[in-house]
Parts: sequence; C-alpha cells; structure tokens
Amino acid sequence: MSRASIILLVAALGVTAMLVTKFRRTPTCTAAHPSGSLTGQNAPDFALESLDGRTVRLSDFHGKAVLVHFWSTHWLPCRFEMQWFEQMHNQYGPKGLQVLGIAMDGADRKDIAEFASNLGVDYPILLGQESVANSYGVRVLPVIVYVGRDGKIVEEVFDAKGHDEIENSVRKALNHRR
Repeated sequence: MSRASIILLVAALGVTAMLVTKFRRTPTCTAAHPSGSLTGQNAPDFALESLDGRTVRLSDFHGKAVLVHFWSTHWLPCRFEMQWFEQMHNQYGPKGLQVLGIAMDGADRKDIAEFASNLGVDYPILLGQESVANSYGVRVLPVIVYVGRDGKIVEEVFDAKGHDEIENSVRKALNHRR
C-alpha cells in the first residue's frame, strides 16, 4: 500500500469516527432535567408541530397511555424501534396506547416524512424543539418516555431497547392508573 493510500485511509476513518460521534449525540439538547428522574411526576406538556402542520399537545391524549419517542434519522436503532412502535401502536392502540415520535435531528420536514414513510410509520411524527427535549432530560438519542393514563411518567429509557422490553413497558404504561 502506498503512503498516499494509507493517509487517505486514515483520514477516511477519522471522518467516519467524527460523523458517528456527531450523529449519536443530539445536536440541540444540552441540559439534563435539573431534578433528575421524572418517573412518577406529571409529564411536561408540550405543543409541537406535526409533519402535516397540526399542533399536537401531549395533553390531547389525557386518559391514554402515551409512548413518547425522541429520535433521529441518523441513528440506526431508531429504525428498528420505530417499526416496533408502529406494531405496538396498531396492536395496543385500541386498548388506549398513543405513540408520538419527536424528530430531534434538525432534518427538514420532507426528509423526516420520507424516513417515517419508508419505515411504514403511521403514528404522529412531531418536529422537536430543544425546550421540549430539555424538559424531559434528553441529552443523547434515542429516549423513550412512557406516560400512564393519568399523565404521570411511568418509565424513562435513555438508550435503545429490545422489542420485548418495549412491549413490557407499553403494558406497564397501559395498566398505570390513578
């Protein structure tokens, strides 16, 4: 291998490492929730714009269990989770589950819509804001927040999880009442 090829290879590896690091971290969310865990507390309400231009509030779903997913088009585990969330939305929606996806990567609306459509996602996708992410303690993606029917946070997950773990948390949120 020539010296120029080695230099090019090392440069390419360096750029790849920087991109992986950049896309693993949330570009807009910098502060954790000041009081630590929100589990057991009322979920902070928010008003965010959906991909179709509607304003969606968490409080619109009072009485339902809500899975709130902060995600990014650049983070591979989000693809798997979103397909599982769609399955859970279809399976548990009639039992009172609402899934809300909050896109936090700053991609444009068209790219986010195409990404969700390619995954077969039919639940509402909202355009994230730093203030909302900060109110939930989001620093690194993905983050899943399970809200019970009473509006209280049942569980916060600050990492990717498997299908069965997600389904167990959905059941827990559905069964959480006043």
